[in-house]
Amino acid sequence: MSAMFSWLTKAQSLFSPSASPCLTCGKRISGSSPFPGVCRICAESIPWIRSPRCLKCGRHVGCPDCTRSTEPSPIICNRSAVAYNSDMREWLGQYKYRGNERYALLLGLMLDRAYLTLKKEKQSTLLSREPSIIHRSWSADLLVPVPVSDSRLMERGFNQAERLADVLSRRRKVQQLPLLIRTHHTGKQSFKSRAERLADMKHAFAENPAVTTQFADLMKREVPLNRPVRIIIVDDIYTTGSTIRACAEIIQQIGLDYGYTIEVYSLTWARS
Repeated sequence: MSAMFSWLTKAQSLFSPSASPCLTCGKRISGSSPFPGVCRICAESIPWIRSPRCLKCGRHVGCPDCTRSTEPSPIICNRSAVAYNSDMREWLGQYKYRGNERYALLLGLMLDRAYLTLKKEKQSTLLSREPSIIHRSWSADLLVPVPVSDSRLMERGFNQAERLADVLSRRRKVQQLPLLIRTHHTGKQSFKSRAERLADMKHAFAENPAVTTQFADLMKREVPLNRPVRIIIVDDIYTTGSTIRACAEIIQQIGLDYGYTIEVYSLTWARS
């Protein structure tokens, strides 16, 4: 087994029969649950986004950001698994800030539902345009996690976006590649205004020169010449979309540099 997935094996082992208390409420798990480590009641309380109100950013309520913006977006759309309420804030906080690795597999499996939502939508669009391609299934070509700064990586010990992408990559057989690097530390974004976030994200990312040749080889080998390359940016939470847009702009430029037309999507675990 590759080192890339060694943490995932460790996370799965934490959900052995001996680890029976629900990790969110602490009660003993009885009966079946669709997700490892959480009881049926907690699983049923997850605020899934099944029908996003905004088809661009995937928000579950009215979205003023997308409706008032006149600028072209570098992404096709974003889809998120859940609405970011107080319970989801606690789940993410336990994992991202307090290092509770038992949440790693759980959040990744939740993100997988957002991927299936996106896949179903895009497959439906393909069939409506070309009914004869029913034998082909829409799939992403590459997953690109949002990178974190070196200081943030040292602080947490992991990149949460990369680990979410790990789970998705394994389940859907889509390769993950660290196509981007963080050029500077931007500080915590949660307390900043939308304008401050947009300003912070300018020039915050760049092409990762260590993997661009690998990217070009992968695209030649895996992607048919008659369609665009489908790349999904993966992150934990979508707030203003400034991080996703900044990453997407770099990916689009990489595509131009290598002569590829790229469709960029994003998947996030939560939508605020």
